Amino acid sequence: MRGIVGTHFPRVSGSVLIAVLVGISAPNAGAQSTDLMGIAHVALRVNDLQKSRDFYNRLGFEEAFSFTDAGKVSVSYVKINDRQFIELIPRTSESQPGGILHTCFEVADIESLHNAYVAAGLQPTEPKKARAGNLLFVMHGPDDQLLEYTQYLPESLHFRDHGKHLSPRRIAAHLLATTTAAKALAAERSYYTVKLAFRSAGHDGNEMYIAGKSGDQVELQADTPEAKPRVTFVVSNLQQAAHDLRMSGLKVRKSRHAVSVTDPDGTVMVFVTSRGV
Repeated sequence: MRGIVGTHFPRVSGSVLIAVLVGISAPNAGAQSTDLMGIAHVALRVNDLQKSRDFYNRLGFEEAFSFTDAGKVSVSYVKINDRQFIELIPRTSESQPGGILHTCFEVADIESLHNAYVAAGLQPTEPKKARAGNLLFVMHGPDDQLLEYTQYLPESLHFRDHGKHLSPRRIAAHLLATTTAAKALAAERSYYTVKLAFRSAGHDGNEMYIAGKSGDQVELQADTPEAKPRVTFVVSNLQQAAHDLRMSGLKVRKSRHAVSVTDPDGTVMVFVTSRGV
């Protein structure tokens, strides 16, 4: 879509900025809340990094920054808005799984969330500063799937990119939902709803709102060879989105309430016009 405005960090400074981004106000600091602020990023394993970069550039999503190890790019951060990214991680061996590797959730107070999860009998790692400069901890779900949680910090690479790499060509400006493969759907539903405080967003219970008020979602998906991982975005006009995707040279699939395209590795990018998937 044309002229989409991204979600921005607050325009504050000094100690106020630190209070906003590093910790919540004093009355909430000791609370053990499981609320999340939204999806921060989804990590995808890709076969050909340049081909994937080109694909996401067709969607209007620009690379904000990347990391290099041993002379090769190890992760590319493709920007959706100031708080949401897609991480492209090149495959380095045939044994590595492709598609969605994990979803990362943004939190306001990582220590509070960590304490809440420990109190619920979960085993999150200790929060620590990650390579990009933000706080991070991880957990593993019942099928050993990775869950990441991050708190954005001032002076991190994400924060320094505030207001940049927000192309007016972006087909969407909000990442709404991702899928998670599960071998045992009932056990996974119980884990997400009981342990993580997610709420049902669909009739079968596999679509869930993440804890908190963001409206972002995850969808449990049977782990079968036929299952296609999906990442869902919100657009303001479905017909215009379909037109823009075709003008970018992409093959567009249409359904009653969505249009979609498929990335070079088989992950389906779905575009919807409301906060329901």
